[in-house]
Amino acid sequence: LVFVLGGSVDAQCPLAQRPPQVLRHVVLFQFNEGTNAEDIRKIEQGFCALPGKIDAIIDFEWGTDISSEHLSDGFTHCFVVTFRDEAGRAEYLPHAEHEAFAALLRPHLAKALVVDYWTKP
Repeated sequence: LVFVLGGSVDAQCPLAQRPPQVLRHVVLFQFNEGTNAEDIRKIEQGFCALPGKIDAIIDFEWGTDISSEHLSDGFTHCFVVTFRDEAGRAEYLPHAEHEAFAALLRPHLAKALVVDYWTKP
């Protein structure tokens, strides 16, 4: 009998195979004033395509700010990329597909905030 609290188990990483902790890479974007909706959509699609192109990514999720606290400081988009370990992150950062995505993003990016952390079991 397996209980899953606060999340779901996906086919890529069944619960039984998940490590006791994983490395989360949290990325927040603030776009340049005047960046249009079509460019933002292309950026969203570009980031969402990375898990299918980079094997080191074991989980991925994203969303846009809906906080009622109004403390986002202009950051509108949050992406969470999950790796098994630091080696996965080290593979991801210089990966050609990640670099191509960064080139798509760069002209529209006002500011980014990145936080990496180990989950606690």
